[in-house]
Amino acid sequence: MPLVVDRSICLRKLEFSETSQILTLFSQHHGLVPVIAKGAHRRTKAGASKFDGGVDLLDVGQAIFTKDSSKELATLTEWKLEEGHLELRHDLRGMHLGLYAAELVSVFIEEHDPHEVIFSRFLEVLGQLGGPRKEEEFLAFELDLLREAGYVPELHQCVHCGAGTEHLVYFSVSAGGAVCRQCRARVSDCFGLDVRLLRLIQAISRPIGPTRRLPQLTRHQTDPLNSLLARHMEHSLSKRLRMTRYVLEGYRSRVYRQESPDLRGTGSGLPA
Repeated sequence: MPLVVDRSICLRKLEFSETSQILTLFSQHHGLVPVIAKGAHRRTKAGASKFDGGVDLLDVGQAIFTKDSSKELATLTEWKLEEGHLELRHDLRGMHLGLYAAELVSVFIEEHDPHEVIFSRFLEVLGQLGGPRKEEEFLAFELDLLREAGYVPELHQCVHCGAGTEHLVYFSVSAGGAVCRQCRARVSDCFGLDVRLLRLIQAISRPIGPTRRLPQLTRHQTDPLNSLLARHMEHSLSKRLRMTRYVLEGYRSRVYRQESPDLRGTGSGLPA
C-alpha cells in the first residue's frame, strides 16, 4: 500500500483508545484526510515515539499516511511536529478563533480535495491568532475560505435588483446577500445592515493580493460581522456550527441591551 508524505494541520481529534487517536488532517496536497493513528501515545522504553507523543488540535506537522480510497480511514504511520502554536494555549480568544477556523475548513472543504491556497492562508492565520491582529486576520481568512468554497455572500450589490452599495441597508440569509431599501418588502427575513460595517467587510473581502490591507479591528466591529457570516453559513449548510457560541460569547447580551449600534435588529447568530 503506497505511503504519502504531506504537510498537515490537525482539525479534529478523538481519543480512540488508551494509545490511539482518530484524526481529521487538512493536508497541503490531499485536502481533508481522516486517519487513525494507532499507538499514537505509545512510547518505547527509550522514550521515543513515531507520533511525538500524540497529535493535538491545530498542530502542524509532516504526516506520513496510507493512500487507499477504498478505506474510510487512512492509517497515519508517522507524525513529525513542526509547530504546536503554544501561544494559543495562553490566549483563550485566539484559541476559540483557531478552533472555529478549523471547524469551518472541515465543513466547507471536501475530503481528498486539495486547496493549497486555503492551506497556506490557514497556516498564516494560525500564526497571527496569538497576537494583537487576531480579529481582522480571522475575519479575512473566513471570507477567503467562503470565496474559495463558493459560499461568499453578495455584499457589493442588491441580490434582487443589482442596486449599488449606497442603497444597501439590509441583509437576507435566505437571499444570500445584501438587499436595498426598495426590495426590502420582497424578502421576509431581512435585518438591518450598518453601512459602515458593510464598507468594512467589502474592503476585507477583496481577493488575496498585495493591494489588500487589513485595518486594525476590535470585537466591537468583528462580532456583528462574524454573527452575520455565521447566520449565512448555518443557513447555507442547514446545520449549526459548534464554535459560534464561543466566538460570539457575550455578543447576544450586548445586542439585547442595545449596547452595540453596529447591527441593529440582527440577533446574535448564536446557536440556541
